[in-house]
Amino acid sequence: MTDQRFEVLLFDLGGVLVHFDGITPLLALRGNALTSEDARQFWLVSPSVRRFGRGRCSPDEFAAGAVAELGLPISRDAFLQKFLLWDSGPMEGALELLDSLQSQFRLACLSNNNELHWTRLCNETPLPGRFHHCYVSHEIGLVKPDRDVFDYVVRDLGVEPGRILFLDDNPECVEAAQALGLAAHRARGIEEVRAVLESCGVEVDAAG
Repeated sequence: MTDQRFEVLLFDLGGVLVHFDGITPLLALRGNALTSEDARQFWLVSPSVRRFGRGRCSPDEFAAGAVAELGLPISRDAFLQKFLLWDSGPMEGALELLDSLQSQFRLACLSNNNELHWTRLCNETPLPGRFHHCYVSHEIGLVKPDRDVFDYVVRDLGVEPGRILFLDDNPECVEAAQALGLAAHRARGIEEVRAVLESCGVEVDAAG
């Protein structure tokens, strides 16, 4: 039987259930002057990314800031056109996996997101509707891995942190969640998500 230690399954989106490649394009735009780790860290610590992710600047302001921070040889408009396409929707098997879990758990997502990608995800895919709760950074004004975003989610869910199983692809976010008492694990892609769930005692439908 499914381990009922957990009441809520909380998922990051990009890199976990949703295709988001913000690393390879940045390496190409910078002529490989960045490392993959530099590019990954950019999405966590960049002032422009954090402002945009918290809903505190416009897409144009974000793009101008990102181009300046990275020293990119393109216009902000060209950057925005590329940026919009870096999020390409749910990974294969993501919807089926969530469907197999919906009757057993409250499902939630916690995503550092933005008005462009979230609007596209909502308009072009059914993924947001698979969750009972959606915590997206530009709507709540908080971003990972800051502690206050996890405080907010735990309060809103109204459950003990240890009853929440959280999956994220960034180790910084996993560590921040663990510090607050969530059962948090790193997972990158559907196969790793399924493996982590099963290792935590969550029964996953083989067809999912």
